[in-house]
Amino acid sequence: MQVYRGMDVGTAKATTAERARVPHHLLDVADPSEEWSVARFQAEARAAVADIAARGRRALLVGGTGLYVRAVTDDLRFPGEDPEVRARFEAEADEPGGLLRLYEEVVARDPAAATRIEPGNRRRIVRALEVMEITGEPFSASGVGLEEHGETVFPVRILGVWLPGPVLDDRIRARVGAMYAGGILDEARALTAPTRPPLSRTAAQAIGYREAIAVVDGTAPDVDAARAATVLRTRQLARRQIRWFRRDPRITWWGTAGNPVSLAPALLECCR
Repeated sequence: MQVYRGMDVGTAKATTAERARVPHHLLDVADPSEEWSVARFQAEARAAVADIAARGRRALLVGGTGLYVRAVTDDLRFPGEDPEVRARFEAEADEPGGLLRLYEEVVARDPAAATRIEPGNRRRIVRALEVMEITGEPFSASGVGLEEHGETVFPVRILGVWLPGPVLDDRIRARVGAMYAGGILDEARALTAPTRPPLSRTAAQAIGYREAIAVVDGTAPDVDAARAATVLRTRQLARRQIRWFRRDPRITWWGTAGNPVSLAPALLECCR
């Protein structure tokens, strides 16, 4: 989500001062009205890594969305898109009970894929059906190598930081509090201003922004409810991330009950 301009507070985007100290890449490269895909991220992130390497430097890839990490480091290929097919499934999802019917179709056509898709995840459900319609194959077949953890496409060392559950939960609550104190509601107002084009489906689903926009447009009961919903969605995401990365035997794990920043010197030394 840090690729989107104007979505700074809710994504913990590096500040101008921080970017002046260390070059950052793939920040502010898209308007929030643009769709962003893992295939596009793969191409642009790999180009950035190659550019860094060409200058005799080493890249630090920092993030937590498993599929996006592996799209950069592993030999994953992604099927194309068909806007007409997608629009048809989107229209059906808009109908009463439509999203549930679409999810049931995914279950029927590709049970393996369905186990990795939340029943309410509209974007993934529509994408799964779109891919199956285009390729004639199960959606799970398009995740080439997802269950395998072999050689990466370029040399990479993968390090993970593990936090105890209660510590992680406390940090999530503090982070959401900082988002609201830091002006996420102001960003939500700017992103949904009448003079702006509508947010893309990707940007509109961003954790924190979806709830803040609901406050701005009056569909959320109050700010406290929006904050609680953001905390819940973030905790759910964190659990999914943990499950995803635990499957990867290439990761060297480091644990701490304190501030993860304290591990930075040791992590960097490990990467020499």
